[in-house]
Amino acid sequence: MIPFSGNPLDRASEKRGDTAWVEARRHDPSSLVMPLWRLQPFLLGAETNEPPVELGLFRPGLCESLAAPGAPSIFLGLDGERALFALDISAAADPANEGPLAGLGHFREARPAAQLLPLKDTAILGQAKALIDWHQRHGFCARCGAATTIMDGGHRRVCGNCQAEHFPRTDPVVIMLATYGDACLVGRGKHFPPGMFSALAGFVEPGETIEEAVRRELKEEAGIETGAVTYHATQPWPFPSSLMIGCFAQSLTRVLKVDEVELAEAMWMEKATARALINGERVQGLWLPPPIAIAHHLIRTWALT
Repeated sequence: MIPFSGNPLDRASEKRGDTAWVEARRHDPSSLVMPLWRLQPFLLGAETNEPPVELGLFRPGLCESLAAPGAPSIFLGLDGERALFALDISAAADPANEGPLAGLGHFREARPAAQLLPLKDTAILGQAKALIDWHQRHGFCARCGAATTIMDGGHRRVCGNCQAEHFPRTDPVVIMLATYGDACLVGRGKHFPPGMFSALAGFVEPGETIEEAVRRELKEEAGIETGAVTYHATQPWPFPSSLMIGCFAQSLTRVLKVDEVELAEAMWMEKATARALINGERVQGLWLPPPIAIAHHLIRTWALT
């Protein structure tokens, strides 16, 4: 399973509009609350603990004093009969060392945290982070500029001035591994460390199909024409809120024309090299994205087939 996918919760969307029900579950002793501080989850135990580590989930009443008035409290869903919520405690100064969470664990940025957590917890974390991030960015109406109010357990905001409704958005992104014979196309973004190569990716534009976006991005970034495009898998990617649509594409040429604005470099990687890197071998200072990224799974699937 790809990290951030496979969310085990029943989202119970039919319950979100029932304010009394949501409020009752928010204070139910059986419910659990996930605090996020500046979009970082709380992990139980010491920072040196080996994976898998445990995600910080607490009974109602423990974390609330750390949140600012009106801070987003998100109903994530039901785990059986138990409700799970995410709470934004970004207003707290140092909650890992001061207050009710002191000594219980530590906060960690979501990417490295996801590499330590069980897969089911990465999906819940991804949902919580994406929603709280959305609330932090959308406190005001895009139509008239007035303040908006949280509704539906954190899944809707309403403008008090013009009554416009605002809902969380997910941005579709194509991420594709172009292949030509026994080689795949990988690139190094300008923000990547030296030696790290990945599949190419880009946002789907309005009025564009997935296949069209794959072909356009490969043409723009690497200058190649492609034939067949096939779907592989998707991955929710909460940085801040995207859906990575993983595809394979058959290139019609090996001649590259790299867009140096988008990429530091690109190359065709032979299958033997990709297979060795996937298996943990060191090859010429090259390395691939870790298993947290869908790019790793695209390259792995192709290399080991």
